[in-house]
Amino acid sequence: MKKHILTSLLYTAITAVLLGIAYPLVITAIAHVFFTENANGQLLYDSSGNLIGSKLIGQGFTGAKYFHSRPSAAGAGYDASSSSGSNLGPTNRALADRIQQSILAESTAAAPPIDLVTASGSGLDPDISPAAAFYQIARIAPLRGISEEQLRSIIEAHITPRQFGMLGEPRVNVLELNRALDQLGSKKR
Repeated sequence: MKKHILTSLLYTAITAVLLGIAYPLVITAIAHVFFTENANGQLLYDSSGNLIGSKLIGQGFTGAKYFHSRPSAAGAGYDASSSSGSNLGPTNRALADRIQQSILAESTAAAPPIDLVTASGSGLDPDISPAAAFYQIARIAPLRGISEEQLRSIIEAHITPRQFGMLGEPRVNVLELNRALDQLGSKKR
């Protein structure tokens, strides 16, 4: 019996070291060598080298001259340490009130696309649909002093198509889109 207990403890220790330490270290090393940008969180820096965000984590843009992200239900908003949906059901009054506030915030004659008024499951979605980006053109173009056609072409240049042509939906990364707007503004000066 003592031999079986020692054997099982030895196998447990070996398995823990191999699968709990060695395997994760090997996979991390491979990721950093072959997929450096992805392994480091797809971080974006400005021209001065200052970190401005990650392509993978949504950020709140509230200024009228910026494209707005999806609403966030994560903590105080886009808080990666408390990523979650709101868990409010479709008949919950708080959800209906929050959606109504989001619709009023967009305040145009046309109804906004659904992803501009509803939070994602994680509350950290960095992307919006192309329809949501195009919807915001009328607000942003006059504030930025650019034509709607020019703004439309910027959006079209930032649309990520379906993966492999069939998985997911076309999407636009809001941080990259707003970064392109700011870079355009600095070129005009």
